[in-house]
Amino acid sequence: MSQEVALEGVTRRFGEFTAVRNVDLTIRAGEFFSFLGPSGCGKTTILRMISGFIEPSEGVVRIGGKDMRGIGPNKRPTALIFQNLALFPLMPVWQNVAFGLEVRGVGKAERRKRAEELLAVVELAEAADKQVAQLSGGQRQRVAIARALAVEPQVMLLDEPLSALDLKLRQYMRAELRRIQQRTGVTFIYITHDQGEALTMSDRVGVMSQGVLQQVGTPLEIYNDPATPFVASFVGEANVFNGRVTYANGTLAQIETERGTFSARLGRGARSGEPAMLFVRPEHMRLGEAAAGTGNRLSGAFNRAEFEGSFVNVFCDGGLRKPMVSQMRSEPGLLGLRPGETLPLGFDPSDAVILPLGDLARE
Repeated sequence: MSQEVALEGVTRRFGEFTAVRNVDLTIRAGEFFSFLGPSGCGKTTILRMISGFIEPSEGVVRIGGKDMRGIGPNKRPTALIFQNLALFPLMPVWQNVAFGLEVRGVGKAERRKRAEELLAVVELAEAADKQVAQLSGGQRQRVAIARALAVEPQVMLLDEPLSALDLKLRQYMRAELRRIQQRTGVTFIYITHDQGEALTMSDRVGVMSQGVLQQVGTPLEIYNDPATPFVASFVGEANVFNGRVTYANGTLAQIETERGTFSARLGRGARSGEPAMLFVRPEHMRLGEAAAGTGNRLSGAFNRAEFEGSFVNVFCDGGLRKPMVSQMRSEPGLLGLRPGETLPLGFDPSDAVILPLGDLARE
C-alpha cells in the first residue's frame, strides 16, 4: 500500500527565520518524488514535517487524506532513512532489518522470515547472517532500505542517503533505489542537492530555493522548460544573457542584450518592455560551422577547452560576466584551438528561453 501526501499552505518558522514558505503540493500515491535544492533551502525541513519530527507553523500535512497534526513520528505511516543510515554494528544483517518488527512484538521466527523476504527484494538474500562491517557502502544502503520496508510504510522518506558514496556507487544505487521503489509501489519522497540523482530517479521533481518551492514538474519539464532563473541555472548548466524584451507574441519573443538581439521561446512571466534573462544550454550552443544554420548568431574569443571524455566543453569570452560554453562531441581538432581565436557561435530560438529578471543559483 502507498499513500498520497498533501502539503496545504505549509510554512515553518524557527524564530524570525522562515525555513519553508507557503508550500502547496500533492505527491501522488506510488510516486517517486524528489525535493531538489542547495543546502539550507528548506527541503529537509519539509521531510521532517512529513515525518512528524517537527510541526508546521502554519498549514496542514495530510497523508492518505488524514490530517497529521498531533500525530507523532511513530504513529505515522512513514519510514525515514537518514544520511548516516544508523545501522546497528553488533547485530547481524537480518536483525537490523527486523528491528522495527521486534519493537512491535513480532516473534523471532516471523521476524527472520520477513527479513529474508525483504533482503531478497533488495538482492541481499545471501547476507542475512553477515555483520554490517562486512558489507560495502551500497549493500549497507540496501539494508537500510529493507529495514525501513519491514514496518510496511506507506511513504518512504529518504534524506540524501547517497551523499557519502563515491560516484560509481551513487550511479549504481540510483538505479537500485528506482527498481526497489517500482517493485514495492511505496511512495518515495527523496531529498537531494544532486540534480543528477533527482533527474535520473524521479517521476517528478520540486526545486526549492530559500524556502520557496520554485517549480514542480517531470525531469524533462524542469530541464527543458524552467519556470525561473534559479531553476534554469541550478538544474544543468546555462549560458545567460541579460537584457530587455523588445517583442513578444505569446510563444516567441525577442530580447535585446549586451551581445545583440536574439529570438527565443517566451518563458513564464516574461513580458515585452521588461528586464529579462536569456538562457541557452551548452549542448544547444553551436560552434564553428555548426553555427551557420542557427537563427541567432554571435562570436567569441576562444578561452579554453575542457576534455570530459565523450564530449568537450569549449569556453569562449564574449564580454559577459562568465565565458560562454558550448558542449560538443570530442574531436581532436577542438583541442588544437588557439587562445584568443575568434569563433562563430549560434543557437536556435526553440533551444533558448527568456525568463523575467531574477536570482541565479550560486551552487
